[in-house]
Amino acid sequence: MKFRTWPLAAAALAALLLLIVLSVLAASRKAQDIYAQLDALNTHHRTVEGKLRRLRSDVHLSGIFVRDYLLDTARENASEYRERLADLRRANMATVDDLRALVRPEDRIRVDGLREDVDEYWRTFDPLFDWTPFEKFVRSAGFLRRDVLPRRERVLALAQEIEELNNVNLATERAEVTRRQDAFKADLYRLLWQVLLLGLALAVIAVSRLRILEQRSDDQRARAARAEHQMRELSQQLVATQEDERKKLSRELHDHVGQMLTALRMELSLVERVWTSPDTRVALSLAECKQLVETMLRTVRDLALGLRPSMLDDFGLRPALEWHVRDFRRRFNITVETILEGDLDTLPDRYRTCVYRVVQEALTNCVRHAGASRIEVVVRRTAVGVGTHPAARLEVSINDDGIGLDGRHSAGLGLIGIEERVRELHGTVSIRSAVDAGTRLTITLPLPANLEELTVARAAG
Repeated sequence: MKFRTWPLAAAALAALLLLIVLSVLAASRKAQDIYAQLDALNTHHRTVEGKLRRLRSDVHLSGIFVRDYLLDTARENASEYRERLADLRRANMATVDDLRALVRPEDRIRVDGLREDVDEYWRTFDPLFDWTPFEKFVRSAGFLRRDVLPRRERVLALAQEIEELNNVNLATERAEVTRRQDAFKADLYRLLWQVLLLGLALAVIAVSRLRILEQRSDDQRARAARAEHQMRELSQQLVATQEDERKKLSRELHDHVGQMLTALRMELSLVERVWTSPDTRVALSLAECKQLVETMLRTVRDLALGLRPSMLDDFGLRPALEWHVRDFRRRFNITVETILEGDLDTLPDRYRTCVYRVVQEALTNCVRHAGASRIEVVVRRTAVGVGTHPAARLEVSINDDGIGLDGRHSAGLGLIGIEERVRELHGTVSIRSAVDAGTRLTITLPLPANLEELTVARAAG
C-alpha cells in the first residue's frame, strides 16, 4: 500500500493552527483576568482612599462646626448646629462601616477600633449643647484642648494607619499581579517555542517530502525525456528504414520486375509476329496475354513511382514534384497550382526526400479529409540575413480551400510523420486552419551552412 503524506501534513497543519488559536484565546483570557484583577485592585485602593479622605474631612469639618458653635453666643442656633453635627456623625459612622466592608477580614479589628474612637469622639460633643454662653466662654478652650483634640488626633492616627495598611495591601496585591504577569509571559514564551518547534518540525517534514517528490519528479521527467528521445530516434530510424526499403523496392520493381515484364511483352510480340497458324483462339490468347502484361507493367511502374520516384534521385526535387502534381491532377481531377522557386536540385537527399514526402502526405490529406477543390503548393529556397554567407532555408507551404479543422480532431499518423521528418532536420511545422476556411500547412527547414561544399563534393564523388 502506498503511503500518502498529505493527510498527515494536513492533520499536522490543522493541529498547529488549532494550537495557535487555542493559545491566543487562552492568552487573551488570562491577560484579561490579569488586567481585570489589576483594575479591581486599583479601584479598591482608590475607594478605600476616598473613604479615608471622607472620614478625615468629616472629622475636620466637625471641629470647624464645634468652634463656630462655641463662638456663637445665640442659644437659638444650637438646634441647627446639633442637626448639622448629627448629619456629619451619621455620615462619618457610615463611612467607617463602608471601610469595614472594604478591608480584609484580618484588618477589620483595626477598623472596629477606629469605629469605637470615632463614636467616642462624637459623643464628646453631646454635653456642649447644654452649655450656657458663659460656660462656652469659660470652658471651651480647656474642653477643646483636653477632650476634643486628643480624640481627634487618635481618630486621624487610626485613619492614617488604615491608609498605610491599605497601601501595604496594594503593594502586596500588585506584587502578586506582577508575579502572575511574569508567569503569563513565561507561559507565552513556552507556548511560542512549542508552536515554533512544531512548525519547524512540520516545515522540515514538508520540505523533505517535497524534496523527495521533486527528485522523483525530476527522475520521472528525465526518464520520460530519455524515453521520448529514444522513441524519436526509433521513429526517425523507422522513417529512414522505410524510405530505404521503399527505394530498394522501387528499384527492384523498376529494374528487375519491370524489365522482366518488358522482356515478356517483347517475346509475346515476337511470338505474335512469327505465328502463322490461322487458329484464332491462339491469337486471342496472345492478345489477352499482351494486355495483361501491359496492365501489370503499368501497375508495377505506378507502384515503383508511388514508393519512391526514381527521378527524385536521378533528376532532383523539381521534376519529381512536377510529375507528382501532374499525376495527382490526373487521378483526382483537382486543380493544383505549383510554385517552385530557387535552386531545388542541389539539395541533399534528406531534404529532397523530406519535402517530397511532406507534399505527398499533404496532398493526400487534402483529398481524404479536407474535401478541397483547389490546392496551392509553394516550395521556395530563400536566403536570410546579410553578409557574404547569408543563412539559407527552405520554405514549403500547402494551401487548400477545404473544410478546415475545428480543433476537435487530433493529429493523425500523416501529420505526426511530417512533424518527425521536419524535426529530424531541425525545422518547424505550422498549421493554420479555420472551419470552412481551408488549411495552410507550412514547414521551414534551415539549410546547412556548408551546403555548397557538400554539393560540390557530391558532384565530384
